[in-house]
Amino acid sequence: MTEYGRGPGSEPWHPEDPLYGDGGWGGQQPSGGQSTYGGQGQYHPQQPQQHAQYEDWSTGQQQGYGQQQYGGPAGQQQYNGGPEQQYDGAPQQQYNGGPDQYDGGYDTGGHGQVPYAADPSDPYANQPGGYGAESSPDYYGTPDAYPPPEPPSRRRGAPEPQQDWDPGPDQGEHAFFSGADDDEDDYDDGPPGRRGDRRGGRGGKKPKKRRSGCACLVVTLVFAGGLGGVGYFGYQFYQDRFGTSPDYAGEGTGLATVDIPKGSGGYVIGQKLKDAGVVKSVDAFVSAQAQNPKGDSIQDGVYVLKKQMSAKSAVELMLSPKSRNNLIIPEGKRNSWVYKQIDTRLELDKGTTEGIAKKDWKSLGLPDWANSNKDIKDPLEGFLYPSSYPVAKGQKPETVLKKMVAQANQKYDELGLKSKAAQLNLKDPLQVLTVASLVQAEGKYKHDFDKVATVVYNRLKPGNTETYGLLDFDSTVNYAKAESTLETGTVDDLRKFNDPYNTYKIKGLPPGPIGNPGDEALKSALNPAKGNWYYFVSINADETLFAETNEQHERNRQKYLEEQKKNSG
Repeated sequence: MTEYGRGPGSEPWHPEDPLYGDGGWGGQQPSGGQSTYGGQGQYHPQQPQQHAQYEDWSTGQQQGYGQQQYGGPAGQQQYNGGPEQQYDGAPQQQYNGGPDQYDGGYDTGGHGQVPYAADPSDPYANQPGGYGAESSPDYYGTPDAYPPPEPPSRRRGAPEPQQDWDPGPDQGEHAFFSGADDDEDDYDDGPPGRRGDRRGGRGGKKPKKRRSGCACLVVTLVFAGGLGGVGYFGYQFYQDRFGTSPDYAGEGTGLATVDIPKGSGGYVIGQKLKDAGVVKSVDAFVSAQAQNPKGDSIQDGVYVLKKQMSAKSAVELMLSPKSRNNLIIPEGKRNSWVYKQIDTRLELDKGTTEGIAKKDWKSLGLPDWANSNKDIKDPLEGFLYPSSYPVAKGQKPETVLKKMVAQANQKYDELGLKSKAAQLNLKDPLQVLTVASLVQAEGKYKHDFDKVATVVYNRLKPGNTETYGLLDFDSTVNYAKAESTLETGTVDDLRKFNDPYNTYKIKGLPPGPIGNPGDEALKSALNPAKGNWYYFVSINADETLFAETNEQHERNRQKYLEEQKKNSG
C-alpha cells in the first residue's frame, strides 16, 4: 500500500473496529493532509458514497477519481474506475492474478474481499506490466515477497536476536557423520531481501561449523579403545576362570632367595615367587600348592630356590629342608650363640652383632619390665625367642634382632607373664622369664619340666631347710663363666666363686635369664606341678627321679651312677 494509489489489498476496516480512524495504522497523516489512500476516504457500508480526489503529481492538477461502484453482494464488491478495467489491468483478473479473490482480508464480520479498479489519474495504474501482469512477478504471491501489511493488532514484534551458539540437530544442523555441508559454501544462500530476516544482505548467517575429520578420528579411536579394553578384560576373565595359568617347565636354573613373611597365604607366597622370577604366575603356584597334600605346611622364612621353575617343582622344593635358609634358634640357646649365627649368615666380622646388641639394646623393642637388674650381663638375654627367622646376606643385624625381640614380646603377652608374676610370688615378669630359663637349662626332658619348675619354686622359699634359699644350679655357674660343662668343680670351690649368677653362693634367682626358654619351659614356669620336691636326677630318657630330702637324693644319685656304668660298658 502506498500514498500514490491503492493497490490490491484487504477491504477497509469496519467502523466498529476499535482501531477505526487510525490513519495509516500509525496514527500519522501524510504531508498536505492527504490520507494514506491518496485522499480517498475509507469505505464503510454505513456511510454514503464519497468521491475522492487525487492530485496529479506530474501536473499539479486534480483529476477526478473514477466513481466508485459497489456491485454484487457483500463479499464480492468491485471498484469500477474504468471501462471494465480492474486494478491489475487484466480482464476478470483479480489481485492475485487468478480467478480467485484474495483471501487475505481482515476479519470484519462478514465483508469479503474487494478488488480495486485502476485510478485514471494514478501515474502507476496504466503503466504496462502493472501489478498482477503475467509478464511481471507477483511480489506479494511468491515466497520471496514482502509480507503484506498488517493492522496494529496483528503486527508481530521485532524478530528475536539470533543466539550465537551452534544449533543441535533438531535446529537444522546436520547429523554428526552426515557431512552434508562439507562441500557446500560456508554461508546459507537463502533468498535475500526478506524483511523477516534482517541479516539477509548484510553478510548473511554466521558460517556453519565444518565437521572436522580429526574429531571423527578421535571418536573412532575412543570406540576402538573401549572395544579393545572390553575384549582384553574379557579374555583375562576367561583365562582366570577357565584358561590354563602360565607356567614354566622343568626344575629351573640359577638361584633366587625369597623371604616369605609370617602368616603368608598361597597368593602372597606366589606373588613373592613371581617377583623373584621363580614361577611364571601366581595362579600356577596356588594351583600346584592346592594339589600337593602338604602344600599348606609351607612356613615363613628365607628360601633358596631356582629361577624359572615350574610351580609344582617350586612347591616341592619349598617343602624340602634343603631350601630353607632360615636361622633356627633352638630352645635354651644363649644369646652369645645367636649372635655368632647372625654374623655367619650376614657374612659379618665376628662380634659385630654382639657389639650392636650391647650398644643399641634400648632401641631394639624390649618391654619396659626388661633389664630391671643392674647386674644383668646381657639385656637381650631371654628375648631372642626360639624360632625360625629369615636371615640372609644384605640384612642388618639390628633388623634381625628386632624381629626376634618382637616375636618374644608377642609370645610373652599371650602367656600373660606380667599378670601372673604376683601369683607365683615373684617380683616382676623378668623373674618369671628367669625361672623358665632355669627350667629349660636344668630339665633334661620336657615331660619333667613342670616338676623341675616346682623344685625351683621350693628352693626359693626362704624357710626351706634343705637348701636354705640356695638354688645350687650348675647351669648358672656355667652361664657366669660362659661355659657349658658338667665338671663345674666341687661344692666348696663353687661357693667361693664370686659372681651374681653363682647360685651356689647367692640366694635367690640370678639377676636375669640364662638363656632363651621355649614354649614348654615357659608354660611349666607359669603352671608348676604340686609337690615338695627339692632334688632331682635323670637316670635315662624315660625316668627322672625327684626327692624331697637330701638322703633320698643321694640314693637316687647312686642309681644314676649305676646307669652310667651300664651305658659305658
